[in-house]
Amino acid sequence: MPHAPACPPRQPVWHRCGLWLALLPLLWLTACASLPDNVARPTSTAWANPDQTALGQLVARQLQQPTQAAAPPVPTAGARPRAPLASATTPRNDSGFQLLDSAAMAFSSRLALIDAAQKTLDLQYYAIHADPSTELLFQHLRQAAARGVRIRILLDDFNSTGPNAQVLKLAFEPGTELRLFNPLPGGRGSSVLRIFGSLNDVPRIQRRMHNKIFVADNAVAITGGRNLGETYFGQGRDTNFVDLDVLAAGPIVRDLSASFDQYWNNPLAYPVQALVSPQELAALKAAEPAKAEPVAPLAASPKTFSLQQMALTRAAAVVLVDKPSKIGADADDVEDAQETLIDGLLQLFDRAQRDLLIVSPYFVPGERTMAVFAGLRQRGVRIRVLTNSLASNDAPLAHVGYARYREALLKNGIELFEMRSEQSGSITGLGSGASSAAGGSRASLHSKLVVMDGRLIVVGSMNLDLRSQLQNSEVALLMRSQSLSAQATRLIEATLANEAYRVQLVNGQLVWAAPASSGLPDSTREPDASTGLQLMLKLIGPLAPDEML
Repeated sequence: MPHAPACPPRQPVWHRCGLWLALLPLLWLTACASLPDNVARPTSTAWANPDQTALGQLVARQLQQPTQAAAPPVPTAGARPRAPLASATTPRNDSGFQLLDSAAMAFSSRLALIDAAQKTLDLQYYAIHADPSTELLFQHLRQAAARGVRIRILLDDFNSTGPNAQVLKLAFEPGTELRLFNPLPGGRGSSVLRIFGSLNDVPRIQRRMHNKIFVADNAVAITGGRNLGETYFGQGRDTNFVDLDVLAAGPIVRDLSASFDQYWNNPLAYPVQALVSPQELAALKAAEPAKAEPVAPLAASPKTFSLQQMALTRAAAVVLVDKPSKIGADADDVEDAQETLIDGLLQLFDRAQRDLLIVSPYFVPGERTMAVFAGLRQRGVRIRVLTNSLASNDAPLAHVGYARYREALLKNGIELFEMRSEQSGSITGLGSGASSAAGGSRASLHSKLVVMDGRLIVVGSMNLDLRSQLQNSEVALLMRSQSLSAQATRLIEATLANEAYRVQLVNGQLVWAAPASSGLPDSTREPDASTGLQLMLKLIGPLAPDEML
């Protein structure tokens, strides 16, 4: 999600002013930059015969196991749920799903899919960081390309600057195509300069492709909250993200691939070769990547992934996905762009009967979501929300938008939990292994999922905020399964009990109740947050619009 990173240490005023004065001519030149015209984008599509691959045949064998009658498909994004959602019909051939609930499982499953692929690998991500974990994945991608696997990588362009620009080198290697979605003009040495170069088109800067899809042979796919980088796989030295993925196998994967193809063949997808040369990348003089070997939790964890032992749960499901037109320059004029994934989720929430369990790292509900919650509470539906605390949030400005709704949510009977930032050892529940002896002790929630009435589960890239609703494109899987819902609920409730503060209103004052197992005292101020962060919350809170946070 394109939230601003933490601010660098403040420099003396004269230094900062002198730097900006020196940069003014360069900024003027950068503002004149533009994207190339008449770019060649050869059309390509997903592999059409997954059943002819070893992966497809493996999935078919595993899905032939007898199972109970399945429910009909659940609604697509933007479509109003209908009565069949609540009733089962005749059996049909469903897809299979497995929650990937640890950092080791998340990483090893991707490696396994790369190594097993025979025809195609399609990767779609908001961010890919240049670090040892990514370099190891790229080594396996190169080996796959060498044996004839076609590789397509679609990357949002917001983060491909500085050291992270080095991931673009893969575009110039045989067997690999890499396209950048909604690119910004200008050089890649600095994100600031590229943003200045697009100040004449601020709405387009804000609209980002936030989708996250990993597909092998159009037979098995992974989607969820993770980007590619060591902090998403429990290897960060300071901070690690608490995240969750779902592996999908079978017919539903073709819907994910169709979504990938829509974005890949869109005019906003530019081949890297049209935007940057190998010489320009080399000139950035990024530090050489560290030795690309897995560290202990990824290599030796007992929870590594095995394709031969996939624990697939059959379930009815649909892909919820925003259309690429949501991001285009004329997005405000495109009727379909308003039928968003978040719209579909809110319509789904309206059908909740007993319980709604929401995990959203950036949680800025807005008036519409607040109205939906009010209606649910009037019907007696229990609503629990897990989000980041101010200290655990990697985008503190996002917390500003959440904080302004916090008291109203509590007064309406919504149960709020905020992730602890300081963890010791491996955390329990969601993202097990996100904090480890080999990584940092600070945790930041990044999982995005919903469990409704113990029977519907949504896992995807979306946050429940206005940025996901109005500006970013998102993708998710909506599955109808009591067993998957129960598994996710156990993970979430373990996190609520052991890794999160319960926020309450006591005599009109906010109180953060620490987990009993932590031994920490309760607090009447944002726990673990510095004075500077708390001051920012007070100063910016009343001013910043929700949709910008």
